[in-house]
Amino acid sequence: MGEISPALRTALAASPEYELAVTHLSALLLSDPPSFIFIHDPENARLTSSVVTSALESLASQGDAPVNLTYACVNAVTCFSSRILFDTALNSLAGWTPDWDSGALNWPGTADGSRHNENFDSFVHGIQEIYTGAVAPSTGVNETGKGKGKASEHTQVTRRMVLVVDRAERLKDNLPDLLVPLTRLSELTQVDITTVFISENQWQDIRPPLRAAPEPYYIDVPLLSKQATLDIIASSFPAPSPSEATSSTAISAYHPALKPLYAGFIATLYSACGPFTHDPAELAYIAAARWPGFVQPVLDAHRRPHAAQPDEEELPDEDDDTLAPPSEDVRLRLTRLFSSSFTAALEALYPRLTHAEHWAHTHSPPDDLLAVPPAHASQALYAHTTALAAAQADTGAGLEALPRMAKFILVAAFLASTNPARSDLRMFGRGLDERTRKRRRKVGTPRKPKPGTTGTAVKIPQRLLGPTTFPLDRLIAMLGVLLEENDADVRPAAPQYTLPGEYTEMEISRVALQANIMELASMRLLVRTSPSDRLDGTPTFKCGIGFELAAKIARDLGIVLNDLMYDPL
Repeated sequence: MGEISPALRTALAASPEYELAVTHLSALLLSDPPSFIFIHDPENARLTSSVVTSALESLASQGDAPVNLTYACVNAVTCFSSRILFDTALNSLAGWTPDWDSGALNWPGTADGSRHNENFDSFVHGIQEIYTGAVAPSTGVNETGKGKGKASEHTQVTRRMVLVVDRAERLKDNLPDLLVPLTRLSELTQVDITTVFISENQWQDIRPPLRAAPEPYYIDVPLLSKQATLDIIASSFPAPSPSEATSSTAISAYHPALKPLYAGFIATLYSACGPFTHDPAELAYIAAARWPGFVQPVLDAHRRPHAAQPDEEELPDEDDDTLAPPSEDVRLRLTRLFSSSFTAALEALYPRLTHAEHWAHTHSPPDDLLAVPPAHASQALYAHTTALAAAQADTGAGLEALPRMAKFILVAAFLASTNPARSDLRMFGRGLDERTRKRRRKVGTPRKPKPGTTGTAVKIPQRLLGPTTFPLDRLIAMLGVLLEENDADVRPAAPQYTLPGEYTEMEISRVALQANIMELASMRLLVRTSPSDRLDGTPTFKCGIGFELAAKIARDLGIVLNDLMYDPL
């Protein structure tokens, strides 16, 4: 999940639901806050955390506030160990930023330079040191009656710390020993510090047993209404710059004249995707992928020369240099054409199967879609997106980035899954005098069937029947032959290996080879058929790639794959 944009964060804070929660929290922190606050948002805890962080940043930047606020925000997902949590919190409270030039050191402390991440006791001492040393209380001057000779009055500034723990429900699983101490942090440190938990679960689901943690002050964030969600998504429509506002040539998908069309677009998008997610950030991400293609027909109609046609009366006037807002008929026509693609965008982008830019490119509409008759527009759109998807499809996508050893493993796995085991000695057997030259299998003309045998069953090649299972030791044996015959010439010089085949024997016995096989199995390029928890016996696998991919990898490695197959093409 990406970071919340500043415009979206501002719109969230301005919504009635979040404004009530933020106002409530700010009033508590500026007066007499409790030591433990629990904020519950069952639907958008990530957005709540962003809004709370923005509110704390605003409170901390107020120079004339009666409270000098210092805060730290930690995420219980990323802080999966106690040391990471302690260092993250102390660095934020002390205003310390690790720098690569200085070795990326954490906050060293101000007393003796001792580390404060060993245990919770040292973490408590670190907070006390920050509170009493780095942020020692000071006095401010409040001048009253300036210019009238009145004396200045000294007012004491209250120092206060806030520790925010986002995704607090993960503490129960990852760091259960810290759950109770963090809720009693003010009591243990004896300083003015407030702990704030933000979670999508209720406190009853996180509460430690035996009432060890104190009862928190509850703040419940109400669910966002439909109108509030639409207003938040609409805020992501960028405001025009002064140059764009005065230039008639700067016409893009986010032109100010298209903002009314964008409002109707996100309303339709919410109706299609609302039953599955109400997260404004997710809906805004889907809208960013679909909106350029949705509005492209309008921009194409504006750019093409105007031709007076009966079916284009609803289009904007092309003789005008400015972009006119599309009519209601154009909006309804675009909605009918693109409404079916909203759920397709949700299915691909919500689980992040692809990114928004790639999805928008592969689902862009054809040029001048509004010029196509309405009866044929849907077919033209479907044909264009299908052609783009076929053009974008790459049978070897990502395989070129595999390490060289992983490519050899895949070729050996394909041969092990395709060739029968009884043919290994015939196809890969090498003598001592044949290790330095490749052996090629002679393929003669096929025999003519005997008279009277034309009605017998024809044997189907194994590559058409699918991969077969092979043991790990057979894969490694084939891999050794492939490396010796196709990789020996390009290896780095290794004078310590003097015997023939010794270098290859060392390569196939390394732990890195086993790690490559497990990595390929996790990528489903190899399919493990034996149970992973079975310790006795040899692991068995099946190849997960077809002949086209295997041939492509073999060409990259300089292997003649057809000569090593028992049933060549």
